[in-house]
Amino acid sequence: MPMNRVQFQKGLSMPEFLELYGTEQQCEQAVIAARWPRGFVCPACGVMQSRTSFRREGRLYWQCGGCQHQCSVISGTVFEATKLPLTRWFLAMQLLTQAKNNVSALELTRQLGVSYRTAWLIKHKLLQGMHLAEADRKLTGRVEVDDAYLGGERSGGKRGRGSENKIPFIVAVQTTEEGRPHLACLAARPFTHDAVKTFIATSMGLPLTVVSDGLGCFTVAASMGAVHDREITGGGKASVLNEKFKAVNTLIGNIKTALTGTYHAVKFAKYGYRYLAEVQFRFNRRYDMRAMLGCLLKALVATPRQPESGIRVAEVHR
Repeated sequence: MPMNRVQFQKGLSMPEFLELYGTEQQCEQAVIAARWPRGFVCPACGVMQSRTSFRREGRLYWQCGGCQHQCSVISGTVFEATKLPLTRWFLAMQLLTQAKNNVSALELTRQLGVSYRTAWLIKHKLLQGMHLAEADRKLTGRVEVDDAYLGGERSGGKRGRGSENKIPFIVAVQTTEEGRPHLACLAARPFTHDAVKTFIATSMGLPLTVVSDGLGCFTVAASMGAVHDREITGGGKASVLNEKFKAVNTLIGNIKTALTGTYHAVKFAKYGYRYLAEVQFRFNRRYDMRAMLGCLLKALVATPRQPESGIRVAEVHR
């Protein structure tokens, strides 16, 4: 079997990471470069201005040469109001982007040397940045779609589709002309016509060929201008081994393996969309793992401040 070049790529090693982001000053400069790649733009007046710098309580601040507005280099970003050094945030970003599987908040607690509550908030703020970065993702061409479930930890109740113990989510994988997985979109949604219609409208674009099994809710694809290639599989092992759904079934299997092997008490009903966003963010950038931390940083400086009260709120469906 030939080596999978994507799976065996080197990524950003820990020694390289420490060379690039080992000091607070290096992290600050990385934030500045990601936030203002063409030069400082004042958050208040919105104009590219000259600026002067100073430090307050160890944090770098800039003052606009035009309107005299003062701001720290992290104000207006997901890092705003943090009491932790940026080096801790960057280490968390390194762990989340370079690990083969997911990284739990408990593991972050040990690696960052912070409390569980702090590690949980850091993780979910990073996941929220991933979620917003992937919000406008559009799949086109040949797209395999399937239904799956998160959770199911509680015993008893109805089994399979419709179980109250599981959270339904939709998986869509755009494939190459050779049938290899390319890009993906995931969403925690019920398996209804309206929910699938919204998912297709927000996550796919024409020209589009939707390849699905016999689940009736996917038939709405045809009414939205897509070609619907429907094959009734009947479920079971045969459907999993069907080459027509190889890309989407492989991703579903990887998602379940990563989640069940990392998390043991997750509120998927409330925060499942963030865990799916993490999978989607990493999957869609898997071709260049060395660049993934930089991609996440650009997403985070574009993510507005995330107070704890907002982070703990469940997803509001569009």
